[in-house]
Formats: sequence, structure tokens, C-alpha cells
Amino acid sequence: MRRRTLIVGLAGTGALAACAAPAHPVATTSASPSGSVPAPAPASRAPILGSTAASSLAPRPVSAPYTPAPGSAPAAYAVGRRVLRFQRGPDRALPTTVWYPAAGTVRAEPDPADGAAPAAGRFPLVLFSHGLTSRPEDYEAILARWARAGFVVAGPTYPRTSYGAADFDALDIVNQPADASFVIDSLSAPAGPFGAMVDPNRLAAAGHSAGGITTVGLFSAYRDERLKAGVVLNGTDFQGTPFAGPPAALLFVHGRRDETVTHRAGHAVFAAVPWSRAMLSITEGGHVTKAPDFEATVGTSTEFFRWALYGDAAARARIPAAAAAGNVGTLEDQL
Repeated sequence: MRRRTLIVGLAGTGALAACAAPAHPVATTSASPSGSVPAPAPASRAPILGSTAASSLAPRPVSAPYTPAPGSAPAAYAVGRRVLRFQRGPDRALPTTVWYPAAGTVRAEPDPADGAAPAAGRFPLVLFSHGLTSRPEDYEAILARWARAGFVVAGPTYPRTSYGAADFDALDIVNQPADASFVIDSLSAPAGPFGAMVDPNRLAAAGHSAGGITTVGLFSAYRDERLKAGVVLNGTDFQGTPFAGPPAALLFVHGRRDETVTHRAGHAVFAAVPWSRAMLSITEGGHVTKAPDFEATVGTSTEFFRWALYGDAAARARIPAAAAAGNVGTLEDQL
């Protein structure tokens, strides 16, 4: 079922129950991590979902801009799809759906082909984290568009916060940044299933809602210093932990009418980023991206990744126009 809706955040929804997950081929082998998972930061006393109404992070000026090496993004690709099985420890199974640039006919709308032959070359990797009670497949409309634009996009299904989790626990978000880094390790390992395709020097993270919190955690409490860029969709801070580490570029997209994670909270986190930053505020948007907002969201995020990971100056120049698509929101651009 194809939907232009980024589904499910911190609040559950009955919509998922009506939509069966696609039956994708599953790889029977898993990759070995090529690096270590970041060591946990000192435990915070702040609850992991304590900043959905307001963030305690203080505003900071852009003191360390991110400057990518100049380059150019490739043309569009066909899109392939695979499901891999990773395991971090005895109790953290991480089945991961990967959308990737593939050889074959390029379509106006990506139509992922299971097991398609990969396109030649090495590509940036974007690690995507889903929201509570959802799955990576629910975000395929946007993730496949990123893959079509020349990115390998990996979406792990988190063991305790995904739709249908046997032992659901929203507070398990605290463990997800380490899960995300482990999947990045596994996919970028030279001997891994995508080792010949992923460029380990061009890595990014993105996520929606609880996945947005996970993404912020990768730039703060559990800083993965390999990450050059991040996209946070309707997220907030990670236990009030300030951003840390080397400069990166961050894009925030948030609905002004979001009642699950308030726009106020998301904007405070945006204003606390000390690096290159931008925020697209969807005027009538709520907690999920719906059809009127889709093109602005996917277009802005795609041009952002083209600039941040390929160093494409033309893509950087197109960001304001992409954000203006449909006249659905306003862009604060401090990239």
C-alpha cells in the first residue's frame, strides 16, 4: 500500500493495523561491525520523553559551520530494496530494510525492486529511525525518493518500539542511538553486504518523532562522530543533552500544529544546534506529513542531503525553492 504519509510518532494509531507489511526477501547473513558502538554518555536523570512539550536546551549561535567538500550529486537512479538481519547482543535483533540506487530504468516515482542489482559506484548512507509503533516500510514514500537521488537508506526495525513488538517499551528509545550506530557499522564494513557500495566517509542520520529523538541522540548524548548530517522530522532533544562533537549540518522539519511533539520543543532544539542548521515549519502540519506537505518535506530534505553529503552547491541553492513548494511552510536557513 503506497502512502504519502510519514506515519506514526509518539502516539499509536490504528491505521497501521490495516496495512500489512510488504513481503520482502530477507538476507540470511548479517554483517560484522567495522567499528565500535559509541560509549554511552553519563546517564541523564531526565526522562527520555520529557521534552515533547518543551525543550530545556539553551539557544546557541552558529559558531562552527559545516562545510562539505565541493562536489556534485548524481542523476536519478532506479531503486532496489533488501532486508538484512543484524543482531546487537542477545536481545536486540535489528532487521533492517535497505533502499539503494539500482541499475535499471529510472521512474518518475520510485518503485523499489526487491533484490535489484546495485548501481555502480559508492554512495552516502542515511540511517533512518522510525517512530513509536511504526516500521521502516511505513516511510517508504520518502526513503525511496532519497535512494532514487543517490543515497543508500537503511531503516532498522527497533526491537521494543516498533509496530508489533512483543515487548513494547517506549523508554527503550534510550538504547536506539547505539542500535543505529551498530547498523551503520554493519553496513559500512568492507566485508558487509553493502561494503562495496557505502562510502564510510559520507554518513548521515534521519528520523521521525521518537526516531527524531534517536537522531538527535546521535549528535548529542551518543555522538557518532562519523555523521556529517542529520534530518529530524517532528523530534525533540535527547534527555536534554546538548549537541557535541565535530560540526555537522542539521535540518529540522516540524508541523506548527503538532500536538504530540510541539513545534515549540522542536524549534528550541533547532536553535540549540551550534553548527549549520535549517528548519522548515509546516504551517498547518501536525505530527505526520500528509499529501499537501509531502513535496516540500521530501524536496527540501533531498536537496539538503545532496549538499551536505555530495557537496553540491547547486543543490544548496535549490533548498529555499524546495521548501517553498506548495506554499505550505516557512524556512529558517542558517546552513
